[in-house]
Amino acid sequence: MPIALASESPAGQQRFLEFFTVQIRNPNTRRSYTKSTVEFLTWCEGRGARSLEAITPIHVAAWIEEITATHSAPTAKQRLAAVRHLFDWLVTGHVMQANPAHSVRGPKHSRRRGKTPVLSPEEARQLLDGIPTDSVIGKRDRALIGLMTYTFARIGAATGMEVRDVYAQNRRLWVRLHEKGGKQVELPCHHSLEAYLDDYVEAAGLKDTPRAPLFQTIKRGTEHLSGSPLPQANAYAMIQRRAIAAGISTAVCNHTFRATGITAYLKNGGTLEKAANIANHSSTSTTQLYDRRSDDVSLDEVERILI
Repeated sequence: MPIALASESPAGQQRFLEFFTVQIRNPNTRRSYTKSTVEFLTWCEGRGARSLEAITPIHVAAWIEEITATHSAPTAKQRLAAVRHLFDWLVTGHVMQANPAHSVRGPKHSRRRGKTPVLSPEEARQLLDGIPTDSVIGKRDRALIGLMTYTFARIGAATGMEVRDVYAQNRRLWVRLHEKGGKQVELPCHHSLEAYLDDYVEAAGLKDTPRAPLFQTIKRGTEHLSGSPLPQANAYAMIQRRAIAAGISTAVCNHTFRATGITAYLKNGGTLEKAANIANHSSTSTTQLYDRRSDDVSLDEVERILI
């Protein structure tokens, strides 16, 4: 418990904890908001504001100014949002009289193009084909990367799947993804993804364990699945290893394959509205951040500069 909460009543401290346990359901948001708010309260302690009532808009503005100097504008805006939401929750719970972050403005930021690195179709094929599949580990990795590419799935939805979320319907393999906001997405598999998943599930012997995690860690010193779900950090490390081994020079991350799949889909005649529906975006403006078709046009135009 931060020092700023130490002087509060038990009810106030309880209200603080309820913000993270009751108000926020998404584990990633909870982790991010916890880090941001505790960091801010610790920052305030070092500057003499050791209680909630001692925190003023000036403290919040100075903290945001300091963050903006060392972090990106979206990061500063996200941390300001975390602090603002926390104080709103404490105000409605009568723990604080006013929200000191309410009047503080974050840095301006506007982006029409996302910053997630995207692979070309050739690079994506090179990566998938470069994964050795003579072990269950290779089959697992190929299936996970293929799933994110062909369904535009977020890494959290992919690693959160159970074996029963891969099922047959109308003579085709389908996948069930549990996306952000409690939304459930069911999609038929691309024929390549269908082959990857069938190969992996068969080799791993998962057909008889429908409630088991689909993508699991490997028991130390063996090539057998552990029964524990693959953490996102482990998936990121795996993707880095596979990309290096395949000779991919583009910097990749867990989100790369979501953007790669969306861009490839749009290049081949897919519509933005349907891409947004598959990706579970509430607005096509979000999907547009993943659309990198303009990169090819920009490159062609740059090459016109003949000197």
